[in-house]
Amino acid sequence: MAHHTIDASLFLHMMRAGAKRLTSHVEKVNALNVFPVPDGDTGTNMNLTITSGVAEMEKRASETTVGKLAEALSKGLLMGARGNSGVILSQLFRGFAKAVLDKEVLNARQFADAFQQGVETAYKAVMKPVEGTILTVAREAADAGMKRSWSTEDPVVVLTAVLDEAKRTLARTPDMLPVLKQTGVVDAGGQGLVYVYEGMLSVMTGEQEMEVEFDVPTPAMTSLDELAEVAHAHNAQSMIDPAEIEYGYCTEFIVKLNIDRRPTEKFDETRFRQDISRFGDSLLVVADDDLVKIHIHAEYPGDAMTYAQKYGDLIRIKIENMREQYENVTSSPKPVAEVVPDELEPEKEFGIVAVATGDGIAKIFTSVGVDQVIEGGQSMNPSTEDIVKAIEKVHAKHVIVLPNNKNIILAAEQAQELVEKDVTVIPTKTIPQGLAALLAFEESYTADKNENKMKEAIASIQSGEVTFAVRDTNIDGLEIQKDDFLGIREGKIVLTGTDMLDTSYQLVEKMAEDGAEILTILYGAEVTEDQVNDLTNRLENRFPELECEVYYGGQPLYYFLFSVE
Repeated sequence: MAHHTIDASLFLHMMRAGAKRLTSHVEKVNALNVFPVPDGDTGTNMNLTITSGVAEMEKRASETTVGKLAEALSKGLLMGARGNSGVILSQLFRGFAKAVLDKEVLNARQFADAFQQGVETAYKAVMKPVEGTILTVAREAADAGMKRSWSTEDPVVVLTAVLDEAKRTLARTPDMLPVLKQTGVVDAGGQGLVYVYEGMLSVMTGEQEMEVEFDVPTPAMTSLDELAEVAHAHNAQSMIDPAEIEYGYCTEFIVKLNIDRRPTEKFDETRFRQDISRFGDSLLVVADDDLVKIHIHAEYPGDAMTYAQKYGDLIRIKIENMREQYENVTSSPKPVAEVVPDELEPEKEFGIVAVATGDGIAKIFTSVGVDQVIEGGQSMNPSTEDIVKAIEKVHAKHVIVLPNNKNIILAAEQAQELVEKDVTVIPTKTIPQGLAALLAFEESYTADKNENKMKEAIASIQSGEVTFAVRDTNIDGLEIQKDDFLGIREGKIVLTGTDMLDTSYQLVEKMAEDGAEILTILYGAEVTEDQVNDLTNRLENRFPELECEVYYGGQPLYYFLFSVE
């Protein structure tokens, strides 16, 4: 099927199909992740990123030019970008959008040039590009598309050349990155990009119907604020007299499942939703394997929470009296003139935003001066928009961001470019690095001096983690079996074991073998106090001079986080 030009309608359907193609292959992309750990997965991150972009296009579906739709796509991708792969994907289409901004339709040469400019933009966004990744796949594919555009006027032929070369380059990625060859996989981000291109081409060739609908998938877990926003959008109680409100307390909380310290009932989401609904209305329940987030309007919130407590521990509880809120909102506001600027809290010189997962870790960060803690990390990478919103909430002239995960640094740097405040991103890759950087911060220092001191602090510590393998693999000479416990030192798997405490002990031994003075332990949600005591006793016997500090972190999936100084 020949298309001498790509108009707005065709472009919208191409991107819809690209997103749907990736959505249907998310788990296949996730399975290509090199490390067999339960981290934020490439497929999931890319999928959430591109669906955010297409959702923004849907809002502007009436646009009649490719340039305006591409602009919407770029905006949605930019704000929804999660993880390194998602950020790179957003940059590829950001450059694409800039190239076509003033175009009503695209011909073959303009289409090829847009792919080329997308690659140039993406490479500029990455400080140290690594070959054998999504960047390589995109670059080689764009080059092939550009060469093909010299001899054709059909954009279908161009995209076919782009896709064919993307597949060939993807197959070569194990020869470019030794770690891919070790594990016997191709690059996950490159595979995700191939799926997007396949979906786009399927519409151009007629394989995929133009009328295909696009449904934006709902992430498995949302924040409590998002739950409340959705519930309140359908709540008629806010529009009636407060005396007539039947369920007066807006109640939000999280149930942490799979706890060990006491017996709990087996969680069934359907039954849970039915049972808890008797306590009120405006109910929303969102669950995954470890957490259940609840929003409900209840007259007796304690009854709803008592019921929920049968399934686990309650965290992040928030209860608000809606009758009182209604009266405050509907009462006559003070004239603007009565607000005296001098009475407002003055803007601080510095504010700090940190990414963390685990209620204990969040409390620690808050206690040492973090203004905004973004929920996320190993298993849930926040989007660029999440980071932007957190930065904007901080009442300070200069904001310091601690990503605390290597897969969040690019999103933080992207957020840095989107806000008007002065922002410094400290490239912390672990929670221990984030804590070390925080302790080095001084309010009296200049921004540059703080940045230097915080980076020095990062370099002065070792970070370790203990988690489990999600699949069989072979990496760096280690034979890893699914469900093995993994000891990770500075981002590299250094040992495996079948006993969690033995693996943890051996990891600290390796970290402290060259001499250490202080060991900080953050234990996770699935670790018992007896296990913590067992480990610390063994370590004290082995390293009597080592000062050991133990804190509850509450992080999921990672049993221990270690910091050695």
